[in-house]
Amino acid sequence: MSRKGKNMTKLRMGIIGYGNMGTSHVRNLKEGKVRNMEVTAVCDISEARRDAVKSAYPELAVFENAQELYKSGLCDVVLIAVPHYDHPKLVIEAFEYGLHVITEKPAGVYTKQVKEMNAAAAKSGKLFGIMYNQRTNPVYQKLRQMVQRGDLGHIKRITWIITDWYRPQAYHDSSTWRSTWKSEGGGALINQNPHQLDLWQWMFGMPDRILAKVSFGKYYDIEVEDDVMAYFEYANGTTGEYITSTGEAPGTNRLEIACDMGKVVIENNKLIFHRNVVSEREHNKVNKAPFGRPECWECNIPADFSGGSAHPGIMQNFAEAVLNGKELLAPGEEGIKGLTISNAIHLSAWTGETVDVKNFPDERYYELLQEKISSSTVVKKDLQIVADTNSTY
Repeated sequence: MSRKGKNMTKLRMGIIGYGNMGTSHVRNLKEGKVRNMEVTAVCDISEARRDAVKSAYPELAVFENAQELYKSGLCDVVLIAVPHYDHPKLVIEAFEYGLHVITEKPAGVYTKQVKEMNAAAAKSGKLFGIMYNQRTNPVYQKLRQMVQRGDLGHIKRITWIITDWYRPQAYHDSSTWRSTWKSEGGGALINQNPHQLDLWQWMFGMPDRILAKVSFGKYYDIEVEDDVMAYFEYANGTTGEYITSTGEAPGTNRLEIACDMGKVVIENNKLIFHRNVVSEREHNKVNKAPFGRPECWECNIPADFSGGSAHPGIMQNFAEAVLNGKELLAPGEEGIKGLTISNAIHLSAWTGETVDVKNFPDERYYELLQEKISSSTVVKKDLQIVADTNSTY
């Protein structure tokens, strides 16, 4: 159990899963990149990985299963870094042992299980975070501030082309759990894109309806999606296009927002506001010239990169939330939002229907996902590769 009734100055962290992400988290903590937090224990079901922890960090406690770590009394918070389907189960168990929890993304594979996880979090009285480290990026933080302040006016259209996820066949073959409905629960949407789907709803809110066209195994010998085009609709008239793929090289990462006050573009980690001097709607009311346009200025919006960011930034914020009551930057309960968008894209692709996001049919999605799992026909070749607990995404 965690320390109760004591004034803590430093949180003790346990890492569940010592794959690529788990090793990165341990390294960041051991290198002192997170103030007020130290790693004290690691768990992995792989004996080879447990041996690797013992060799690299002999001072850390090492456990074969999560329950042993939870019961050890060595941790105040745990970070779940295992394959996707297991996130909710291990989070729920950690709450039952009175621990604070951070989970890697995605929150889970389907909304039904994540709702159960969120209910456990609410009942626990403990803090719950998710590793949405892209929320620490100053460019996206700045854009969110601009949207919330109303600097853009009404948003007409949002287009995000995020196709620089190139993953060759060798990547899909590198682990037995990759790129199958049974082991991973999806492809590009559930693996590469959770950060962007979260950022979308974090900056612009949840869409009301989604219609999608998705290709499964278009570029690779896999059963899950590797090419996605989705159309988002908002009740206020805003529309969105989300385009992603793991089969394009070099690919693109460009976010463009058309709005009454002009156009905003994020590309190459730069934020440029093509700002109309007056709102296009106001210009339209008074303009008499057939081709008259509002005057537009190109504004390079500064974003401060001097502070902490990425994974250590999320852990630092979490430590300050536990110890000092600071607001969480990435509450774990919000993981269901991006996942709902992902599930809705899948559901639309499977059925050809426009999906009601605000009233998402959790049970129907779950049932169709089970059909995908049971009818899987992809059999991976025996590559003599040990499956990763949680490899780099």
